[in-house]
Amino acid sequence: MERPKNRMNKRIIIAGGGTGGHIFPAIAIANAIKQLQPGTEILFIGAKGKMEMEKVPQAGYNIEGLDIAGFNRSSLIKNIGLPYKLARSFFQVRAIIQRFKPDAVIGVGGYSSFPVLKMAQAQGIPTFIHESNAFAGRSNIMLGKKATRVFVVGEGMEKFFPAERLLVTGNPVRKSIAVSNILKSDAIKSFGLDENKKTILAVGGSLGARSINEAIATHIEEFERNNLQLIWQTGKSTAAEYIARGKDKSNIWVSDFITEMEKAYAAADIVISRAGAMAVAELCVAKKPSVFVPFPFAAEDHQTLNAQHLVNRQAALMVKDNEAKDKLVATVMALAINEQLQTELKINISSLAITNADEVIAKEILKTIS
Repeated sequence: MERPKNRMNKRIIIAGGGTGGHIFPAIAIANAIKQLQPGTEILFIGAKGKMEMEKVPQAGYNIEGLDIAGFNRSSLIKNIGLPYKLARSFFQVRAIIQRFKPDAVIGVGGYSSFPVLKMAQAQGIPTFIHESNAFAGRSNIMLGKKATRVFVVGEGMEKFFPAERLLVTGNPVRKSIAVSNILKSDAIKSFGLDENKKTILAVGGSLGARSINEAIATHIEEFERNNLQLIWQTGKSTAAEYIARGKDKSNIWVSDFITEMEKAYAAADIVISRAGAMAVAELCVAKKPSVFVPFPFAAEDHQTLNAQHLVNRQAALMVKDNEAKDKLVATVMALAINEQLQTELKINISSLAITNADEVIAKEILKTIS
């Protein structure tokens, strides 16, 4: 494919999605690129039916969806159509690339990332990968062999990628969180809660976390008994039953999704969270005492590794997923009355924060294709 030489305004495709952990860093990178070179044209490619098809346009960017899905581990019969979908996605990608003529392609993980980067590499287009976890996914390992640059969260990634292609950047955090100056009192009022009470934030990711939700639902009366209030993002899976448990309680704000997460972090004294790479990165930047409940079925159990990394540095607490129903709320209640431990966790987690990963990544990409 012939791309115009020395084109003034560069064109970049960003591919991937599926969860907020892929989408929001991708948007942060896009915003940083536009900040550095406002004339850059950016097109996102995602998977039809996934949340990127909603969140990316909300951020002001165009997106095209592929007919693609991932391997279904719970129902093998649902995988029958996968080869057809993958083949179809390559035809769709080829048409998009021929039309858009990108100067570079960035992959952030998710179903749509693989066919887009694979096609770009076959056509000699510079490709960049952002690997957000300490344990790289198989698709990224394959693509990394031909990638121009691989941006990683920390040291030791040479076991997955060629050392000469690596650049340690950390994970991009949304600017609204990284540079938030929202007053705690204002944030709490925005949720209709009492600024004189200690506030717990519970988030299980954009799709939800059953173990966290079940633990809270089972022990929901404990919050009022301990004079605590709760901001509870249930996620979209089985949201209705959990929303019903909390909606009539004056000390609880509950919804399936929090649009302005910076307000939730500003309001919170303590956070309950999964341990995906982006959740960890955001909580380091937000400087919040946190209790992580790692999702045990993440690839190579990387969420447990993410959480353990902080626990080893006295920067967070961890409760196992299969123990959450019995231990999670009790752990949070004990932390809520231990001001010394809260202070220690806050100091230690904030020391791990990286606030400019998006800018570092953007500069490296633009430098390479200029």
